[in-house]
Amino acid sequence: MKRLSSTTTFIIKKVFPAFWFGFLSLFFLFAVATITTEGASYKTIPLIVTPIVMAAFGYFLMKKLVFNLIDQVYDEGSTLLVVNAKEEVRISLKDIKNISFQYYRPTLVIISVGYNTKFGNKLSFVPAWEFGLYKKNKDVVNLIDRIDAANRSK
Repeated sequence: MKRLSSTTTFIIKKVFPAFWFGFLSLFFLFAVATITTEGASYKTIPLIVTPIVMAAFGYFLMKKLVFNLIDQVYDEGSTLLVVNAKEEVRISLKDIKNISFQYYRPTLVIISVGYNTKFGNKLSFVPAWEFGLYKKNKDVVNLIDRIDAANRSK
């Protein structure tokens, strides 16, 4: 059983958002403290608006790219073991319709399954990192070839 997903998924899903929203909360509290001591003026309005806009932008971006990431994906030969929040699903390679890379930061692998699993029919995860900009993970490329072979033999 080979792990396909990155070991840094926890940091991406939990630590970074906590850092992001924690920093914005401190920035917001600093702005409120500044306004209460110095009084509100046109110069202090951006101090309040900026962290609110950054929090909203960060939330929607993280909702699209980060919060839906699968924690762990393992290659078991003819199936994939998908683990998310201590729940497991096994997916046969024959049931996978498509697998693709998206070169955001972090790089994402998106697996489209022919039916709805506990986690939906599109499963995205961060592959194990390999050195090089926009370089595809060898194990995922191998998996793509095996999925194609499994779908041809249906």
